[in-house]
Amino acid sequence: MAKEIKFSLLYRDMWQSSGKYVPTVEQLLEVAPAIVDMGCFARVETNGGGFEQINLLFGENPNVAVRKWTQPFNDAGIQTHMLERGLNGIRMSPVPADVRRLMFQVKKKQGTDIARSFDGLNDPRNLESSIRFAKEAGMISQAALSLTVSEVHTVEYYTELADTLIGMGADEICVKDMAGIARPATVGKIIKNIKEKHPDIPVTYHGHAGPGFQMASILEAAYAGVDYVDTAMEPLAWGTGHADVLAIQAMLKDAGFKVPDINMKAYMKVRSLTQKYIDDFLGYYINPKNRLMNSLLIGPGLPGGMMGSLMADLESNLESLNKWLSKNGKEEITLDDLLIKLFNEVAYVWPKIGNPPLVTPFSQYVKNLALMNVMQIERGKERWSVIADNIWDMILGRSGKLPGTLAPEIVQLIKEQGREFYNGNPQDLYPNQLDEFRAEMKKNNWDFGQDDEELFELAMHPEQYRAYKSGAAKKAFEEDLAKRKAAAQVEKTQPSPVEAPANGATNNFQPRQLVINVDNEEYRVYISYPENDGIPFHPVNKDVPPQPKVVDSPSAVLPGGKVKEVISPLEGKFYLTKDSSETPLKVGNEVKIGEVIGYIESMKTYNAVSAEESGKVIEICFSNGDSVEEDDILVKLQ
Repeated sequence: MAKEIKFSLLYRDMWQSSGKYVPTVEQLLEVAPAIVDMGCFARVETNGGGFEQINLLFGENPNVAVRKWTQPFNDAGIQTHMLERGLNGIRMSPVPADVRRLMFQVKKKQGTDIARSFDGLNDPRNLESSIRFAKEAGMISQAALSLTVSEVHTVEYYTELADTLIGMGADEICVKDMAGIARPATVGKIIKNIKEKHPDIPVTYHGHAGPGFQMASILEAAYAGVDYVDTAMEPLAWGTGHADVLAIQAMLKDAGFKVPDINMKAYMKVRSLTQKYIDDFLGYYINPKNRLMNSLLIGPGLPGGMMGSLMADLESNLESLNKWLSKNGKEEITLDDLLIKLFNEVAYVWPKIGNPPLVTPFSQYVKNLALMNVMQIERGKERWSVIADNIWDMILGRSGKLPGTLAPEIVQLIKEQGREFYNGNPQDLYPNQLDEFRAEMKKNNWDFGQDDEELFELAMHPEQYRAYKSGAAKKAFEEDLAKRKAAAQVEKTQPSPVEAPANGATNNFQPRQLVINVDNEEYRVYISYPENDGIPFHPVNKDVPPQPKVVDSPSAVLPGGKVKEVISPLEGKFYLTKDSSETPLKVGNEVKIGEVIGYIESMKTYNAVSAEESGKVIEICFSNGDSVEEDDILVKLQ
């Protein structure tokens, strides 16, 4: 009898891997019945990762979105699954254990069946709690192996890791090829070993199309005994995303596997609706280059899930770098120049900091570190001169155990800066906090929500939830979208006679719609030519320089006292603290050399800013959360 292989649709990850933002809850509810009608999906990925943070940025209630979005699949008997990041839950930074436990309880009650849990370092200690909490909540615990390619990440390494996770109680295993760089033969060997040792444990293969290996990897996984394959759909397949279900089905069927039939009428409906959402507003946040395959990704091994935001980050950093180059009489560089420099630096940096698998958040950390190195080197400064606190936590073991060894130059840097390694359980560093958030809910008279889901949302995403509750998030998003639409409209009405605008806003002689006949049924297909300039979403109007604001009334300048300035080392958002355990700097405080005065949040990491001289704080020039440019004066000392 032919081996049966089932399909899972990554409707959330399809969007995240392509750009920024996901459809609104109304749009998700519109497309859900057609996904069900396709009849080929045993599972659908409905939430997790950045899904709920995006809801908050929209001004939508993420708990309402998850409940409504999972319901059609629950009713149809299609299993739903979420993606969570172990110690980091569904955010970028570590989460207290009580908040992690509540997450699984809430998500199960909201209709999510399966928790796919991965740890960016493949440290079993960070996954043990996820497995236990998921099972306690009544969910299926699917533990993931984060694949990458290095001397330490061997077939034996992943086979032993799967044994350990199954021994901890994992119900299923996901072979997570998050960058699509795992070689097909290796993928097959890993899955074969798992199935031989644990024949009753279901195994899922998850991969990305970008580097070009994925279809071969899926076939190898099938021959090795895989049970589920994650799939995508056009117009959000391939590129930095995943292979389309039509191609996967045809390939596996030809190879003799039992695969489900696809209702093509429903397929065209889902495809058409997805394109409509892109044309409606989401296309403004999708860089056209993310729709392309790119074998250059084999070298740096960056994952598809973060490539959606990478180009946006590069656009912003390129603008900042070129300003500096121009000001200093140097030749400006192009986006492609910066991209190649970044890829080369990632390949250089990665083994020197212990080969962390390039998956969230560590892919962002490695990419950010490499980008900061490139930016500093281009400015004539030293490599490693800007390392964010989050990255130091990873290097020092506060996020888990690195699979590789640190380079001598990194060890020397640790000694010079007086930093210490941590060898304990990472969870112990982050004490329970639910009581603090309960107190905040009561103080603000906020509804705790069904099954404490609103409490959970505040505890998991404090800053985003507060912005959602105040209405600031929705206002900022709507303003940003309106600005993008207006800019695209201007470019449409004023096309260059020689070439189209760089962001592809024009549509010269290109159809917006096609009518396709499938089995004597006609379907209207919307064609998108992405109208996106690749600029990341910033609530602050970038056309208006940030205006300094005084946090505290400045003290009088002492006669004859020299004023010393602490300047911003990079562009980003200025914060006085990065978590609730820290005490913010105030006017009148005495600061010593090397003492942290605040942080610049850039590309999802916090970069500590230290005083280079001692002195008394006489002025704090920006408010918490303000956008700052490189070389802006943050604090004045005397």
